[in-house]
Amino acid sequence: MNERDIDTFFATLQAANPSPASELHYASVFELLTAVLLSAQATDAGVNKATRTLFVAAPTPERMLALGTAGVEAHVRTIGLYRNKTRHLLETCRLLIERHGGEVPRDRAALEALPGVGRKTANVILNVAFGEPTLAVDTHVFRVSNRTGLAPGRNPLAVELKLLERVPAKYLDDAHHWLILHGRYVCLARMPQCGRCAVASTCDWFKALPPEARPRPGQPAPDAKALRAAGIAP
Repeated sequence: MNERDIDTFFATLQAANPSPASELHYASVFELLTAVLLSAQATDAGVNKATRTLFVAAPTPERMLALGTAGVEAHVRTIGLYRNKTRHLLETCRLLIERHGGEVPRDRAALEALPGVGRKTANVILNVAFGEPTLAVDTHVFRVSNRTGLAPGRNPLAVELKLLERVPAKYLDDAHHWLILHGRYVCLARMPQCGRCAVASTCDWFKALPPEARPRPGQPAPDAKALRAAGIAP
């Protein structure tokens, strides 16, 4: 994707959604950190359902720690890997209290030192909570970046660094949300919905489709079997 297409890509997404936001529900930086920790291999809707009661019972690290393992698990057992996530969450609460006065640190190294917090989670906190121009590369961002030609990379870190290099500064604050939402609802993993994609004209994958395989606006996605027969993978 060239620079002109990149600008058009983000300008179009911005026009459609000027103020994108996380679909996780939270009312504080601590609640955001908790929700992101719980969201690994889980849907945002599933996490929101669990945290609806969890955050009433424990909106701070101190109160979360006081709940203990059984108390936290009672709220999050519907989420995948809930036992490991509960263990990480409680240990994170302990470290937040001991090292950071009960506050979530605004520092990458300190965030990544917390149990269950990797680079992606740290980037979400830095971007969403603190307004840092970072990009968290989840499966949606990774797919969209590679498929469109926006920021091709063989692993999440390579994609992240390429995005930081290629995304214009004026879009960096919200780029993470636009890419996630686009991947979640339009640029789907098994079959991208090109017929209802507002940025298809900027996409390298769409441009590579044979003319007869390109759906017009409002039409269904290309037929997967026909694409495979033509040697084109979704």
